[in-house]
Amino acid sequence: MKTNIAIEPKHNYLTDCPVSVRQRVFIPIKNVQKKVEFVSFHGLRQDNQPIALIFGPISQKAPIPVRVHSECLTGDVFGSLRCDCGAQLQEVIEEMNVMGGILLYLRQEGRGIGLYAKLDAYHLQDGGLDTFQANRALGFSDDLRTYDDAAHMLRALDITKIILISNNPDKAVGLQQLGIQVVSVKNTGVHVNAHNYDYLAAKKDQHHHALQLARA
Repeated sequence: MKTNIAIEPKHNYLTDCPVSVRQRVFIPIKNVQKKVEFVSFHGLRQDNQPIALIFGPISQKAPIPVRVHSECLTGDVFGSLRCDCGAQLQEVIEEMNVMGGILLYLRQEGRGIGLYAKLDAYHLQDGGLDTFQANRALGFSDDLRTYDDAAHMLRALDITKIILISNNPDKAVGLQQLGIQVVSVKNTGVHVNAHNYDYLAAKKDQHHHALQLARA
């Protein structure tokens, strides 16, 4: 499903902190036929080395499909079923292999609280808290992620108009406020299973993620 949004930028943040491309290198990816260019950057505020993956060629004449994906070691690498992160990442890679686009991989584990704290939150969830209650019990807000790096990376790649691939409305709002024009939003699939239903339901009910849920 695609939705159109229009939000005025809060400020001209992108010109306040210049970011440039540091290195470009092509890396073949399993089951991906398109050339995938990995891009690193100079000048990002967070020294955690986010990267862009460009599934090319892409045209600058039309809005570019973009996925802003926050790192999830448990889901992306080890196939955890407690979230939908790994499934979403694989879905987007498969789509961009066909249609092209840019995957921004941000190093914001556990909605920004870090890997160890995420495991602590999982322990609390095992005791009955939902994903947001667990964060609050550990002294964190619901979501500590920012999208400044994503906006800078796009501008460094000379991209200001995008089709955002996401179920999370906060991403679209954050990018718009930072000067990136989100022409439309394309939702990912709903990757629900017996282990992540409550997690997804909390995201839908409390933070309005675009999810149609049925128990697996």
